[in-house]
Amino acid sequence: MKLIIFDIDGTLVDSQNCIVEAQRRAFAALGLPAPPTREKALSVVGLSLVEAFDALTEGRGPSKELADAYKAAWMQLRGESRIEDRCPVYPGVEEFLRQMSRRDDCRLGVATGKSRAGVDRLFDAYGWRDMFATVQTADDAPSKPAPDMFNRALAETSMTARDACMVGDTVFDMRMARSAGAHAIGVGWGYHPHEKLTKAGAVTIADNLDALRVQLDEFMQCVTT
Repeated sequence: MKLIIFDIDGTLVDSQNCIVEAQRRAFAALGLPAPPTREKALSVVGLSLVEAFDALTEGRGPSKELADAYKAAWMQLRGESRIEDRCPVYPGVEEFLRQMSRRDDCRLGVATGKSRAGVDRLFDAYGWRDMFATVQTADDAPSKPAPDMFNRALAETSMTARDACMVGDTVFDMRMARSAGAHAIGVGWGYHPHEKLTKAGAVTIADNLDALRVQLDEFMQCVTT
């Protein structure tokens, strides 16, 4: 039995437009200078909000106030569009997850920088609640790349790190998994480039779901001692 833990933003759903717009509104709400570029905005995806704004402002803040303004902006965006429109599932991911959840050689989990409430709304919208054996959020443990979320997932499922794999699109996902002593697979359709994922510890990178399926099959066939 193996544990496969997925990131959400940039891995399962494409929320980049909403993330960038919420950041823009947060900076504007506090009367701060120009918001970060799209590239820089997406570079912090995966971190919890305060850590993300620490990075975006290079430690000059006000990170807590920006995080609160970001949450308010996200609530505004919720009222302006359906979750399916602002956070669409990547093509093929829905069926891929359902196929994986029906296998008897693995269990699925989530580790995300989203809040618990944000994950709940997403799962309710897409009907994903029953597919994951463990769900770790920014409310549960220190931000990635600390291994805490991954270790909590292992504890909740009674699994060991050598039998677990992280699937994500950011360097924070890769570093978290490697810090926990687990396997790490990067996805090429997300927000961080291949070379950074590899440098951060990705054992391999899947450019599409077919490749990811093959790589996960290979991981699950590995015999650990």
